[in-house]
Parts: sequence; C-alpha cells; structure tokens
Amino acid sequence: MSAVEEDTKTLDVDRLGAWLDSQGLGVGAPLEHRFVSGGAQNEIYEIRRGEVHGALRMPPTSAPAQRDEGIVREWRIIEALDGTDVPHTPALALCEDSSVLGRPFYLMGFVDGWSPMNMVDRRWPEPFGRDLTARRGLALQLVEGIALMSRLDWRAAGLEGLGRPDGFHERQVDRWTTFLQRIEGARQLPGFEETAAWLRAHRPLDFVPGLMHGDYQFANVMYRHGAPARLAAIIDWEMGTIGDPKLDLALVVGGWPDDPDAPEGGQGYVDLRGMPGREELLEHFSTSAGRQVDDMDYYNVLIKFKHAIVLEQGFQRSTPGSTRAAFGPIALSMMADAAELAESSDYRG
Repeated sequence: MSAVEEDTKTLDVDRLGAWLDSQGLGVGAPLEHRFVSGGAQNEIYEIRRGEVHGALRMPPTSAPAQRDEGIVREWRIIEALDGTDVPHTPALALCEDSSVLGRPFYLMGFVDGWSPMNMVDRRWPEPFGRDLTARRGLALQLVEGIALMSRLDWRAAGLEGLGRPDGFHERQVDRWTTFLQRIEGARQLPGFEETAAWLRAHRPLDFVPGLMHGDYQFANVMYRHGAPARLAAIIDWEMGTIGDPKLDLALVVGGWPDDPDAPEGGQGYVDLRGMPGREELLEHFSTSAGRQVDDMDYYNVLIKFKHAIVLEQGFQRSTPGSTRAAFGPIALSMMADAAELAESSDYRG
C-alpha cells in the first residue's frame, strides 16, 4: 500500500464518535485517528479521544464475510486475557453493528512498545542491536509467551467452546487432508502420503489442551522499549483456538538454527545472531511451562505438514508476480522436510 493510499484511509468520525459516546469512551472530546497498517485481512487505526488512546481493528471492505466472525473471535480472546499474565492488548470495546463503520470492529488499548516487523534492514532497535546479551532475551521472551499461554486456565478465563480440544490430534491428518483436497488446482506434494501415515501412527506423549495462537512468531508479538527484553503483547489472534500450545512452540523452533551464530544460522526475516540455539529454547519452555519436550519431533512434523498445505493454497490462489507465487516451491520443500524428519526420527510415541 502506498503512502498516498494510507493518507486517504479515514473513518467516519461522526459515527465513530457517537459509538464511543455510547461506550463512555472520551465522551464529547475531539476525536483523532490515523491509519496504522492493514492488508487483505484487517486494518488498524490509532484512536485518540480525551484520555482514550486505543487501536481500532476491523476487516477492510474487501475482506470476505467470515472475517466479521473472526473479529468477534479475536475480541473474545483478548477480553478473556484481561487480568491474566498472558501479554495482551487491553480490551476496551467491541462493536458488532456494521452500520457504524461498515464492518464489525473492536477497540483495544494502544500498546507502548515496538514490533519486530517495523525494523529497518533487519536491525534490532537499541540496545538489542549491539548488546547480544540483551538480544538473547528477545528469543527467550518469545518462547516465554507460549509457556504463559500453556499455563493459562482457559476455562476460568471464559474460553470454553472456543475450540474442540477433545480428539484434537486424532483429527489433524484428516482435517488437513480434506483441506488439501478442496484446494482448486492443488498439486501432488511429494512426501504427503508418507508424512500422513507417520502422523497417524504417532501421538504426543501428554497432550494438555491450552490456548493456542496458531501463527506465533516474532511478527505477532510486541516488546516493551528498552532492556531487559519483555513481551508487551501477543497480537493478531485471528487463528487463536483451544488446541495445543506446543504447536506454537513447533512453529518457532521448527526452523530455528542449532547455532544462530553459525554462518548460515542467522538467516530469516529477523537477525537471530546472538540468540540461544534451538535446544536452549526448548529447555526454557520446558522449565517455564512445566512440560516435557521429548515429543517435539511429532509437533515439528505436524507443523511442517500443515504449513505445506496452507502454502499450497496460497500458491494456487496467486497471480503471476504476486508474493504468493513464491509459495509454490516453499510448499514442496516443506512437505519434503516433513517426510524426511518423519523418516529419520526415532520418536516412538
């Protein structure tokens, strides 16, 4: 999106102001807003009104109708997290009435922090750019967020019914097989059958249902300013459910290098040099969450299997020259990696 397009993105101030009045938020005060970011799924606006400083999140007009349900789902999660130790944005108010701004939306407290997605040329903000000891903490805090989700009493938080934890792992292969079969134009993914058979024959050692983000990575967390590294909020809950938080862990560590300081170790959309290796991250999660990690091969195979299929969908929906066109070879590579890990693993669970 160009800067000109961003400048033209505005909200109906009169309608939004009236709704804010109805919620008792900055009643009668002047309303200021600016477009922050957005894409095909969501748009975010910074809102200031009196003592209210928030972020408004809603689907763009072009988003499919089911995104309206997704917004309400996201709201349910962040509202449930109020009062818990899971880092989150404060929940201010939800509007399900599309007549206000054209789509349902919610207002959350604006987070005083920074996102790894806003870095320039993969350079960490100071002191994390030069202080490698401080930088280590960014990785440990990333994994700490999963441990906190894992420890959350999701029933007490009011998240009963958000997902279907019973039979969660028994459904995975069938679910993603069906998903692949429904992708128009989907290719055969070499290694699919072998990986599916391995997953059907294996299960986690101790599945403990918990809050699961579904797309957990540096791109979806914010940190507080300054050292030591501290998570400010976990964001973008559109795929959140009650499932298995160790799948979030697999998403983080599955492609994490054994030695981030090795010549090839620091590659990725963020610079991992100076950070702990994969085994230290797993140990940190195990200690913080009170969970064993001896079955991580199962989770690593499953997350690669799932993401190869999701990427195949993106590739089949792509147009020449689009970002999604690059998903094609990645989907093939990821399924091959899943099959190779399944074949080489000595996990017997």
